[in-house]
Amino acid sequence: MSNELDIQHMRRAIGVARGNLGRTWPNPVVGCVIADGETVLAEAATSVGGRPHAEEQAVAALGGSAPGATAYVTLEPCGARTSGALSCSQHLVAAGVKRVVIACEDPSPFASGQGTHRLREAGLQVETGLLAEEAFVLCAGFVHKLKTGKPLVEGASGPEGYEALFELSGNEGLEAALTRYADLGHTRLWTPEGGETAQRLHAAGLLSKPLESLR
Repeated sequence: MSNELDIQHMRRAIGVARGNLGRTWPNPVVGCVIADGETVLAEAATSVGGRPHAEEQAVAALGGSAPGATAYVTLEPCGARTSGALSCSQHLVAAGVKRVVIACEDPSPFASGQGTHRLREAGLQVETGLLAEEAFVLCAGFVHKLKTGKPLVEGASGPEGYEALFELSGNEGLEAALTRYADLGHTRLWTPEGGETAQRLHAAGLLSKPLESLR
């Protein structure tokens, strides 16, 4: 059962991830804190470009060993990798972590549940859903692209936390532009709030309202 200390550590993991928000596409940004009681042993966020993953880096910072510790992760640790390298859940198991607290489950239909299954199968205590709403903002673009095939576009006052500015090329239509950005791997874009492009996107039902916790 989660307690105030768990909330404190998860909030720290969310804060660590926010530092790289908009810089890890095509992967979502993830934050990981490994702690022993009140003591934070290591913390990391997904690296720029999407790799290495947060959990892998946090475990590496401890020399691959964190016996009896608890890991706080903003998104379900990956359960397998197509490259054959160790997944994040395998890194946590190998490090001796005894408990993993997860904010959001993996939204991908191809990966959801794999990480938690691997962790539980290895005997680790797994809890999900802690501060899920707060952590969701970190993967909102990733989730939107999984559902629609297109990146999320929001009206904003500046580029902080976004991957790129949404711009039309020549006589390009909105849908064509979204497809172009999707093909480049983008998941979350911005356009000047109240501008002409924002108005066109809004009229077409393609402009998302910025999540308040990102303001």
